[in-house]
Amino acid sequence: MHVLRLPAGGIVASAYGVALPVHRTHDRHHGPTSARRPHPMALTTTDLPARRPSGAVVPVLAFVGIVVAVMQTLLVPVIKDLPQLLDTAPSNATWVLTSTLLAGAVATPIMGRLGDLYGKRRMLIGSLSVMVVGAVISAVTSELLTMIVGRTLQGFAMGAIPLGIGLMRDMLPRERLGSAMALMSSSIGVGGGLALPGAALIAQHANWHALFYAAAGLGVLAIVLALAVVPESTMRAKGTFDLPGALGLSAGLILFLLPITKGSDWGWSSGTTLGLFGASAVVLLLWGVMELRVKAPLVDLRTTARREVLLTNLASIMVGVSFYVVSLVLPQLLQLPTATGAGLGQSMVVAGLAVAPLGLTMMFTAPVYARLSARFGPKTTLIIGLLVIGAGYGGGIGLMDAVWQTILTSVILGAGIGLAYSSLPALIVGAVPASETGAANGLNTLMRSVGTSVSSAVIGMVLANSAVEVNGVAVPTMHGFRLSFLIATGAVLVGLLLAFGLPGRRTGLRLRAGSEEQAAPAPAEQVLSGFRGRVVGSGGAPVARAKVTLIDRRGRQAGATLSAEDGSYALAVPAAGPYVLAALATGHGPLASAATHAGDERLVDLDLALPGETVPA
Repeated sequence: MHVLRLPAGGIVASAYGVALPVHRTHDRHHGPTSARRPHPMALTTTDLPARRPSGAVVPVLAFVGIVVAVMQTLLVPVIKDLPQLLDTAPSNATWVLTSTLLAGAVATPIMGRLGDLYGKRRMLIGSLSVMVVGAVISAVTSELLTMIVGRTLQGFAMGAIPLGIGLMRDMLPRERLGSAMALMSSSIGVGGGLALPGAALIAQHANWHALFYAAAGLGVLAIVLALAVVPESTMRAKGTFDLPGALGLSAGLILFLLPITKGSDWGWSSGTTLGLFGASAVVLLLWGVMELRVKAPLVDLRTTARREVLLTNLASIMVGVSFYVVSLVLPQLLQLPTATGAGLGQSMVVAGLAVAPLGLTMMFTAPVYARLSARFGPKTTLIIGLLVIGAGYGGGIGLMDAVWQTILTSVILGAGIGLAYSSLPALIVGAVPASETGAANGLNTLMRSVGTSVSSAVIGMVLANSAVEVNGVAVPTMHGFRLSFLIATGAVLVGLLLAFGLPGRRTGLRLRAGSEEQAAPAPAEQVLSGFRGRVVGSGGAPVARAKVTLIDRRGRQAGATLSAEDGSYALAVPAAGPYVLAALATGHGPLASAATHAGDERLVDLDLALPGETVPA
């Protein structure tokens, strides 16, 4: 790679993937600005030649996401039969689902960080390979413990979602990134929705082990396509893998999610449930203290605590809750016999087909999201998505009397969840450095998993407590179904409050402009606190429409603008501290200048005619 060597001894990696010359730029208030040493940026590039991504990269990564999501709902059609199929008690059979959930929660942030450090494509292939091994193990056994081992390995595939989003950010131009990330993020719901009818068809007409053989086949196909189409990213984060942090986070998550998923069986006030919650709080608190002291933490808690990241992750929990409610309620509503007074008496396959529009609508929502986000920003799109979800659940409370009504509910909810899911990675990517994309999106995916876990526990408890006994069997009631939809509506309202608290578009992806069109010039008099000055060339002549980009200490783009006809530019800063001002203009060499902002107006001229020094790393 190439780096910039500042005269004061600091080393800064180029945010453009090329070496930019650095020279002493005169700050008219404080003298030579390059004498102030900035912090090294966290982003580096490898010496590997970058393959140009083909047009098939996005569909292949989206297919990977769909395959991964299939693992989460693969056994939904045979849930009620698992105790008999595995010759075990119902409380033990639930571990077949719980193990996958726990493994996925642990894997997402860990695989994201490993991808940032050692290569996202490499870790993506590794995640899928572990999934295939787990599917094969589950396919050849009917013994509970072995099945749990196989299902645990399948859960590790969830790490492929943040890795795919990170690959898209590293490879795709900005104009394609929004819709691509939307499709990848929505693939979680798409895979879950489409898996229901497919799994139901297989389970109804073949041995249930065929479900795992089919999953293994899909995994192998995904690996082959990824190897053939997806290039490795050359972006790497600095540092080493935080093994103690990974172990601490894994322990804390398991201690937290275990009582959530098993609380209904153990009792919410039992010593086991409360003890695990207490142990989780202690472990996660100690883990947080340790992460704050580590130079290269698994999760940068300081970044995570920033308002836009924190609120996005909290909103993700609410979206996860709302997504899973429909997956739990509608299949049961459709399959219950009409004699119960709460069911529609449909077959397993018909029930799966009625819910399938949920996933299909999410898939077709991705291009709609791209247009909405480009015009209004991901925050507004998230709010629109949550409003649509709220309308779907609110209206769905009264639409439970016919199959067509459940299909209508699935379509509305699919559109809303698709918009909401699509907005989340864009908000995260717009708020964290490129070197932390994988880990940050891994944490965001984890938050969605926490939401689905909470949803599963709460809705399971509601349906169980509201059930009535028919011929010695506990049967869910219409009251329980409607109460579940009401709980989902409440989660959406909480999500809306969080979304309204997010920063506006100014601090989102818009600041990561990749072309002149996205870097509109701002009149200097409108910028009260930041950098301003002139971009000049040979002989001090003003350079118009030069792209001026503000880069913070972590290598993250913090602002962008174009110089005016007289060469003047103005850029607001998000906070005081060291920055690099990078300038590019047609017919001139590139330039980068170190500058420190102390909270007042800083006057910095950028002379594209001055030479700078670049050195190979």
